[in-house]
Amino acid sequence: MTSLVPVLHSEWLKIRSVRSQCVTLSAVFVATTCFSVLMCATVGAEEAAEAGFDPVRASFFGLNFGQIAAICFGSIAVAGEYRAGAIRVSLTAVPRRGMFYGAKLTVVGLLALAVGLVTSATCFVLGQAALGDRGVSIGTPGALRAVVGCGLYLALITLFAAGLAAVLRSAPAVMGILIPFLLMLSFVLGDVSQGGGWVDFLPDRAGQQILLQNPDGPLNAWTGTGVLVLWVAAALWVGGRRLARRDA
Repeated sequence: MTSLVPVLHSEWLKIRSVRSQCVTLSAVFVATTCFSVLMCATVGAEEAAEAGFDPVRASFFGLNFGQIAAICFGSIAVAGEYRAGAIRVSLTAVPRRGMFYGAKLTVVGLLALAVGLVTSATCFVLGQAALGDRGVSIGTPGALRAVVGCGLYLALITLFAAGLAAVLRSAPAVMGILIPFLLMLSFVLGDVSQGGGWVDFLPDRAGQQILLQNPDGPLNAWTGTGVLVLWVAAALWVGGRRLARRDA
């Protein structure tokens, strides 16, 4: 019977040996950090003095770009198995599909979380330094929670993409759905529905509540994360059922 540890190790080797996956994972850090610091460096004194300015959230402005790389990483890591019949080799080595799927998601999720936490900590330190005397410290209420939450958000978005990739079996299809949805449709719907409502329960809008120093609306920092977890769990469950029931 195949044990879990060798399967986890094999999944780690797959990711480490595929250049595209390493590049997209690195891009999560680079894109999020660069755009976040750039945003903080361009904040003027008048803008910072406005009542609605959130110095904590400003540190994570680049998350909107970094999550594109996270989506690419999660989708490629799973959908890549279906290129050139690689999934058949994987399932021959690990016949227990649930173990195979769980091991892949574990490695993908942990890598995304590790990179996400390093990214969020770097964004906060450099972002607040760029804000100068308009910045806040990690001890400011909501700051530490936002740093941890940013890393958690990136990991959850990565797993969301991974689950959809297991359903669609195509990385371009997942990117073509999630990237426009998270970057355009969600913002358009939010502008149209200024009163909130169901729009606040979309995965990105709910999950990013944890980045706000003082979350507003029907969801707070942790209930918003809970809503995102439900979206992710649904995608992973459907992906797991498709893997279990359909031919490789």
